[in-house]
Amino acid sequence: MSFVHPTRDAILETAKKLPPAAQILAGICELLHDVNTDLDQIATEIRRDAALAGRVIRISNSVVYGGGGAVASVEEAVSRVGFAEIVRLVGTATVNRIADRELGAYHIGLDTLREALLMHGLAAETLAEYVGMNRNTAYLAGLLRGLGIMVLDRFAGDRMPQPLTYDPKQFESYAKWELVRFGVTATSVTTMALDDWKFPEEIVTAIEMHLDPTLGDDEAEKLANVLNVAGAIAAGNQRALPGELICWAATPERLAAIGVDEWQYRSIVQRASELFEQQRQALY
Repeated sequence: MSFVHPTRDAILETAKKLPPAAQILAGICELLHDVNTDLDQIATEIRRDAALAGRVIRISNSVVYGGGGAVASVEEAVSRVGFAEIVRLVGTATVNRIADRELGAYHIGLDTLREALLMHGLAAETLAEYVGMNRNTAYLAGLLRGLGIMVLDRFAGDRMPQPLTYDPKQFESYAKWELVRFGVTATSVTTMALDDWKFPEEIVTAIEMHLDPTLGDDEAEKLANVLNVAGAIAAGNQRALPGELICWAATPERLAAIGVDEWQYRSIVQRASELFEQQRQALY
């Protein structure tokens, strides 16, 4: 059976239909690189998406951030959590915004998708913080690395009436199925969208190679390995997507490439798991 494959323009057009929360989160991470940024600027960025702003307020009132229902505005929300937690707060809200439906073509339920995105982001953040990398950059890359599967699923629903959906008995990974179904992998779609949205080159390059990263020591290669090991942490917590399980491996060589030994890795796994259990409550 032959299929109509999306062009790059069609992919980018579909990506633009996603809520703008991902781009807002990236803008916040960029603002945090500037020591002169204040919380009012962060609040202004969040308000670009009214639904995201509402979710941020709701999460800031949850038990994760003290509860009580006292927060009524974005400004109050960001003031409550401060600079140290703002990326996690907006990241969790972003997961709710961009993962807004189950993925029929992939047979991925909504809760499964949201928890996989959040777990990967938190695992990447924890690894990065431990080895002295920028934790916000790693969190952003881990959270958004799955953007492409949402774009391809939307394209399948909007443009491709043929019935072929992912079958794990026929394809060992999403990527192999995607090449047959769409002529492009979800990872390539993610990098197309992030590049079009002017994301930092380091993030785009790292995501491009993260399913099978080389063991180099430049920043993009190191981040790619962080993302891969983060996938192994997600898999160990039963929060990885089924069609990606074959990609993740916390091998001694990969751990060494990011500067972590096996004993340290166990501590990182425990910390990432604790963070996830705290943050997942805010997804619902």
